Amino acid sequence: MLHRILKIHPNDNVLVALTDLKKGETVTYDGASIVLVDDVQAKHKFAQKPLAAGDEILMYGSLVGKAVSDIPVGGVLTTSNVKHQVHGFTGKTKTIGWQAPDVSKWANRTFMGYHRADGQVGTANFWLVIPMVFCENRNVDIIKQAFLDELGFGQRDVYKSYVQQMVEMYQTGNTEAIETLTLQKTKAPAQRRVFENVDGIKFLTHQGGCGGTRQDSDMLCALLADYIHHPNVAGATVLSLGCQNAQVSILENKIKALNPNFSKPLIVLEQQKEGTEEEMMSKAIRQTFLGLIEADKLKRQPAPLSKLSIGLECGGSDGFSGISANPAIGHTSDILVALGGKTILSEFPELCGVEQELINRCETEESADRFASLMRAYAASAEAVGSGFDMNPSPGNIRDGLITDAIKSAGAAKKGGTSPIVDVLDYPEYATKPGLNLLCTPGNDVECTTALVGAGTNIVLFTTGLGTPTGNPIAPVIKISSNTKLAERMPDIIDIDTGPVISGEKTIEEMGEDVLDFIIEVASGRIEVKEKILQQDDFIPWKRGVSL
Repeated sequence: MLHRILKIHPNDNVLVALTDLKKGETVTYDGASIVLVDDVQAKHKFAQKPLAAGDEILMYGSLVGKAVSDIPVGGVLTTSNVKHQVHGFTGKTKTIGWQAPDVSKWANRTFMGYHRADGQVGTANFWLVIPMVFCENRNVDIIKQAFLDELGFGQRDVYKSYVQQMVEMYQTGNTEAIETLTLQKTKAPAQRRVFENVDGIKFLTHQGGCGGTRQDSDMLCALLADYIHHPNVAGATVLSLGCQNAQVSILENKIKALNPNFSKPLIVLEQQKEGTEEEMMSKAIRQTFLGLIEADKLKRQPAPLSKLSIGLECGGSDGFSGISANPAIGHTSDILVALGGKTILSEFPELCGVEQELINRCETEESADRFASLMRAYAASAEAVGSGFDMNPSPGNIRDGLITDAIKSAGAAKKGGTSPIVDVLDYPEYATKPGLNLLCTPGNDVECTTALVGAGTNIVLFTTGLGTPTGNPIAPVIKISSNTKLAERMPDIIDIDTGPVISGEKTIEEMGEDVLDFIIEVASGRIEVKEKILQQDDFIPWKRGVSL
């Protein structure tokens, strides 16, 4: 039987509508009857008891807002009667114990991965082509056009065929038929790949490298070094103009800092030294092809689950995200941590209001202090330009029940499960410690995903309630819907539906275990996630201006 309302935490003073409720309806919770004084859409909240102006609003057992006008029992919470409110935070005040989940059923499980010389294990095997500066983007695009179709990494463009059909109709005078022309989604036979053990060539074009601050170019070099060092990468071709701020020497120093014994193939060409464009491009293509021959020699081999590094992210969140999808992958995170793997929770603007809990979960005072310092600095930089974390929820978030950043954050933090926090990283640092890590990133979907993969995650778990096509060039991004309606409406982007948690068909723990089973299949190359099918290769480095 479908439950109609939910109280998330015993200390909460609001209830969540799990289905649309009508004004005048009577709902019952804990033996008490509540007559709704407003229509309450699914995912939204209503008062369990009378709230006077100035009263605190509690969800997830935390302060998530303040009433700005009286809200009667059964009254719906809106942006008009509630505003963002959170408690402050200090240093570590206590240590929170952790009961690790039983992981015996996964103790001997493995995935089929690519073993690197430095001990990392990849879930894919990609070659990168990277410009050091935006001036080289055109040359990178030329290499892309030269390689993809010839090596079998291209994809049939159904939209191009769609336009071609319209052109033919127009040229033959049959313009009326264009109005009813439907897109044909028939899949062309897969082109055989030349290199069977290479998953693709990825091209990380960007708009940085020069013209901005030296801090931005230095961080770009660090991020590119992270990607070259990444376990899903076999080698890289780097194109430099020569005069830009993001010098090759900086990139090489960043790689050396990550791995003094770096041994992957690294092809570096500088246009201002190579001569003509034709000379540089033919050399780049030739050397890249030879590099692919070497990359193809590596084959998947069994690896323990402790070698996995998993990113935890959400985007296009709704009022169910913090109830189903986020706690489900939080349980997945706890299982992986107990198995000795790495997980990374990011999006610092969406940890607003839960700082003290996370500080107390930090294993060391140093990590706790660093997290507090990063959060304060980030908040101050937002306020300095007239913004703030309270402005983080998007119109879509608000429409679907996340009316304050504190409500959004309390649910978003559930992605991190309950395990201790072993390290706190600033962007674009690389995660090295097994366990749950915190990484300072914005909530912006692509900037965050780019940063998570830069920190070494070889798979990203991305929860969504509204639907978002965000992907990454080198790491599979598993899309997890918070509700079944989304999974049914956008099946082309959703990999896993956690709607059964809302309907009561599955527990959070069962769903989290399902997610882990899916991860193992993806990590082994046996399942291709939807964003890879769509070739959603999003890559946006974060400039440390304000981005929420």
